[in-house]
Amino acid sequence: MSTNSSTVGQLLWRGPVCISWKQDPEGALYHLANCFLLLGFMGGSGVYGCFYLFGFLGTGYLCCVLWGWLDACGLDIVLWNVLLAVACLLQLAHLVYRLRMNTLPEEFDLLYKTLCLPLQVPLQTYKEIVHCCQEQVLTLATDQTYAVEGETPINRLSLLLSGRVRVSQDGQFLHYVFPYQFMDSPEWESLRPSEEGVFQVTLTAETECSYISWPRKSLHLLLTKERYISRLFSALLGYDISEKLYTLNDKLFAKFGLRFDIRLPSLYHVLGPSTPDGGPESEKDDEEVCEPSLSPVQATPTSVQHVSPCSPPPAATNLPAPLSRARMSRPDSGILGEDSTSLVLEDFEEVSGSESFMDYRSDGEYMR
Repeated sequence: MSTNSSTVGQLLWRGPVCISWKQDPEGALYHLANCFLLLGFMGGSGVYGCFYLFGFLGTGYLCCVLWGWLDACGLDIVLWNVLLAVACLLQLAHLVYRLRMNTLPEEFDLLYKTLCLPLQVPLQTYKEIVHCCQEQVLTLATDQTYAVEGETPINRLSLLLSGRVRVSQDGQFLHYVFPYQFMDSPEWESLRPSEEGVFQVTLTAETECSYISWPRKSLHLLLTKERYISRLFSALLGYDISEKLYTLNDKLFAKFGLRFDIRLPSLYHVLGPSTPDGGPESEKDDEEVCEPSLSPVQATPTSVQHVSPCSPPPAATNLPAPLSRARMSRPDSGILGEDSTSLVLEDFEEVSGSESFMDYRSDGEYMR
């Protein structure tokens, strides 16, 4: 043990005794190789840092090969540096392969940066979503229909990448679909995986459009398999549907000056196109308005009713019109100060005679 320790001490403190030192320095290749090695070991992390690292190291080892072959004339120097240079080249080839595999088409790369990257969606998860739509970008020509009301089955989910799509119902304009919005999110959410249905609206391309589309069955299988992707789509679809609802609500506010509650049912039927000749619907509304003014004794026997219950009162009395029946029962609520539970369908009787919010037929009317 003492003999080994003494030998190590001699190697550390005294060092090997050189018989003679070379008087001439090494050639330029030796110094160039060390410069490349120094630059290579200063590389950083990440993919591009690895490119920098292995690029300079490989170049330095190649210079060492040339130095060992031409100046040092040592076979062992040449072999070791050849092995190190080959290892660096293999690492570079592996990095190029990884970058090529991670590269997405331009449309999908822009979609990832716009929609998924702000939500910190992993790239590998995004690739699974893209793979489900077979990495195909579909197109729509101007005035080409994506879906026809009452005819097109709901068998896919599509996301608009570029262009603008007009949504209409019964020939009446509803709203637009802009890039990076789902084209049929309400239809997707309206059906269960085992149900079938058709579109209730018509979607028409107003400009040259491009979009991606997921088949319904394939996407349902992916959402069932991947819980994270299911939650991601749930959040995206919920946000998209809420944006469409708020678009319709803002449109109503711009037309009538009242902020309606978008959660109210049958809003379209209440504010829909009114019949010009006062059809059965208008007569039914008039009857409903006038019925509360009747007492039970007056409403039961038909022979006593000498005056029509819906006839207007005399002008001398100066009574207000009965269209504000819902508001008279709630005197404490204001027009704009009501909460979401206080608004009922009767609140819209005063605007039901106006134009419908479905009457927008052109871009100019919608922008106004």
